[in-house]
This record gives sequence, C-alpha cells and structure tokens, in this order.
Amino acid sequence: MAIKLGPNQYGKAEVRMVTVRRDGDVHQLKDLTVSTSLRGRLEATHLTGDNADVVATDTQKNTVYAFARESPVGEIEDFALRLARHFVGGFEHIEGARVLISEHGWNRIQVDGRPHEHAFSGAGDESRTTAVTVQGDQAWVVSGLTGLVVLKSTGSEFHGFPRDEYTTLAETDDRILATAVTARWRYAGGDVDWRESFTEIRRIMLETFATKHSLSLQQTLYAMGEAVLQSRPEVAEVRLSLPNKHHFLVNLEPFGLTNDNEVFYAADRPYGLIEGSVLRDDAPDPGLAWHTLPTF
Repeated sequence: MAIKLGPNQYGKAEVRMVTVRRDGDVHQLKDLTVSTSLRGRLEATHLTGDNADVVATDTQKNTVYAFARESPVGEIEDFALRLARHFVGGFEHIEGARVLISEHGWNRIQVDGRPHEHAFSGAGDESRTTAVTVQGDQAWVVSGLTGLVVLKSTGSEFHGFPRDEYTTLAETDDRILATAVTARWRYAGGDVDWRESFTEIRRIMLETFATKHSLSLQQTLYAMGEAVLQSRPEVAEVRLSLPNKHHFLVNLEPFGLTNDNEVFYAADRPYGLIEGSVLRDDAPDPGLAWHTLPTF
C-alpha cells in the first residue's frame, strides 16, 4: 500500500494588530486580525522533520507587524496582496500564500457635534473581511463582511411549506425578518477601488433587504446577491450565509391580552441557516479563490 502526503498548508492564525497613523492632530485607526497560510514544497518537514523550507509562523507574524510599520496598511485587500506576494516571491520553496484579514470598525466620537481627532467608539460586531490567495504570479481576491445584523418588522411572509405529522409551525403573512449577514464576494479582477466597491456593495445589500417583500429568506438571499451583480461589474460571484434570527409571537391570552404582532420572544437557538451563492453565467473560473475557505 502506497501512502503519500496530500494538500497541506500552515501559517499564523489571528494576529491581532492595531495601527495608528499620526497625521497631525487627526489620527487614523486600523484594527485588524490577520491570518497567513503558506503552501509549497513542504514534503520534507512532514515526512522527515527537516525544517529547512519552513518559514516559521513566528516569522510570518513579525512580517505582518513590520509591513504595517514600513508603509501604511491602506485597504485590507492591498495589505493582504503585499503580504502574500512577499511570501511567494521571497522564498523559492513557497509557491502559494493565503492571507485572511478582518477589519474591526471604530467610529469617531462626536464632541459638540464634531468628530474628535483621536477618540473612538467601537462599531459593534460587524467586520469587513478579505481573503487573498496568491499562487505564482496569479492572485484572487474574495472580500466581504460578517456580523451585519439587520431586521425589518414587516414586509416578510412564510407560508405554503409542506406539512407532515411533525410540523407545528404556523403559516404567517406578516412576520419579523432578522438575520446576521455573512457575505463574501469574488472579484473578477484586481483593478478595483476596494473601499468604494465595499461601501456600495454593503449599501446595495442593505437596501435590497429593506425593500424586497420577502416570501422566504431564500428569496431575500437571492435578491441581495442579484442586486450586487447587476450593479457592480467587478464582482463575479456572491456567497451569503443568513441565519434566521427567529422572533416568535408571545401568547398573551392567559393574561386576557391580545397580541397583534407587537410582543415577541427573540430566540437565539436553534435557528434556521440559509446559505447560497449567486453568480454571473459568464463569471471567470474561480481558480483558487475559494480554496480552503469555508463554503459560506
């Protein structure tokens, strides 16, 4: 029986880094979590323990910090591309690199109606993300967001589903629809204004969620992805994961009270999980864009 080494990668996970650009009195804050993974001719370390070709994960961590000091981080896509190309170009035996970055938001504190120069408040659980893969001279960029919590108090229905002996859910033509959006979109190329693209894609998804009369969360998912692709030619594919944050109507009849869609119990689990992808029929081959990333 022959045994061989299969696909593999290694790296430094979740390097936490905060940078402050001190341009005069107005400071610019970046709060990032960076993960690096390298691939290549790494058979020796697996089979014999010879580490001659292993770029230590501690070195990868230090490189993240050093790159942030040597030049401004800028957009997370650009920073991830610089890191990935450094590892692939700087070590002959490293043939591919993947860099994941989450950017944690901060808002300037308002003082007397004006944004303060160097004081911030956290923006909550929402993060901007990117996953950059470099293999040789090729690069793929998948950007996105996570933790974007949205809710609308009407404009959503759910009915017409199959019923069997285990079905207890009542049909409804008016319900709360709430979810925490995880979205990833694959760019067709690399000549992109990353900041403007992210801002517009986020706006489009929010507006579609708000205005699309929903007969199912699946329908809303498709509408959000479709709207992005119709408006943003730089995007080839959108993948969305939407957990259904259920709100159940509380029975107030024991207290002699009616409840006309006004008082709800918000359940955190179990929850429905709706996931799917929307892509152009002429989308370029994804190559390694999604390689080793979670499906959604």
